Amino acid sequence: MKIRYTEFIPSPNDDKSPFQRLKDIFDQLLLISGGDVSQALQWLIDLDREYNLIKPEDNYSMAQFIEDLQEQGFIEFDDDTNKVIITAKTEVNLRKNAFEEIFKNLGKGAIGNHKTDYSGKGIERQPETRAFQFGDDLTHIDATGSLLNVLKHSSLDRFDMHEDDLMMHEMDFHTGVATVLMIDLSHSMILYGEDRITPAKKVALALAELILSNYAKDSLDIIAFGDEAWQVSIKDLPYLQVGPFHTNTKAGLDMARQILTRKKHSNKQIFMITDGKPSAMFENGKLYKNSFGLDRKIVNKVLDEAVKCRRDHIQITTFMIARDPYLQNFVHELTEANGGKAYFTGLNNLGGVVFEDYIRNRKKDV
Repeated sequence: MKIRYTEFIPSPNDDKSPFQRLKDIFDQLLLISGGDVSQALQWLIDLDREYNLIKPEDNYSMAQFIEDLQEQGFIEFDDDTNKVIITAKTEVNLRKNAFEEIFKNLGKGAIGNHKTDYSGKGIERQPETRAFQFGDDLTHIDATGSLLNVLKHSSLDRFDMHEDDLMMHEMDFHTGVATVLMIDLSHSMILYGEDRITPAKKVALALAELILSNYAKDSLDIIAFGDEAWQVSIKDLPYLQVGPFHTNTKAGLDMARQILTRKKHSNKQIFMITDGKPSAMFENGKLYKNSFGLDRKIVNKVLDEAVKCRRDHIQITTFMIARDPYLQNFVHELTEANGGKAYFTGLNNLGGVVFEDYIRNRKKDV
């Protein structure tokens, strides 16, 4: 047997303090527990007992970690509920952590603007040029092209520049986007031994951080859907938990469409993260549900919503995190009815797929 020796390269964790190493794990546990600090700390203590997260040479303890969390403003005691809760600082921290975790796996690309296939006012020059027009930004003058035009009718004794000598660089047009992110909270998101809701929450947190920090003119609304659909604020994302719900996709799409029709953005889109078939809808004020197979009555109502979205120029992009063929067939139907997109992805690369699509897929309605 041959043994090959290579240079030892320490992992990033080797340079972290004991507090930061524990904090990284604690943040993950917070998402899994739905923001329950006590539960997350108990899990952390159990993990430490089994895997020795705190090394003897650290000269650190779990009690010190909890004390540091309080002193640094990550957790606090709530007198109203008599519980320890996370602070606004932690909510922001969770968004940034999710953003960094997802984006470290993405290829390099322009972040901070929505590039389109159209020319107009923007921040990135194109190689193409055109003649100067009154009102153009003079900082975008093509100096080389303009000077060549001047030299055509100038001489060594006379430099003669006319307005029509000026050439301007075309600029990429950048546009705002209104996005609604729909998150499936039906019971199947935690069935079969897989935690599907935590990756979905990470995507929502990172998408919120992306828009807040890089796309100020964009809007993001978040909808959770189970037996019914309801809006979720960005600050409440860490607390989302799966319930004993069916999947009322129709209610979610209807609410998303109504939100987007009130937006003034020229581009509107729905991102839907789901792992299951639509299995419920409201009929005559009552919840009609059927968990067995694809109920055509429910499916057809969902497809009706997809068509309504298409008529309102709202594209639906579905991120299906289940591999069942009959579920994929439903997504194909939904995508065809809306003229949107579908991605069949696993849990590991969900964030990468969503964010590559969000950054790159920009277009302007004309």
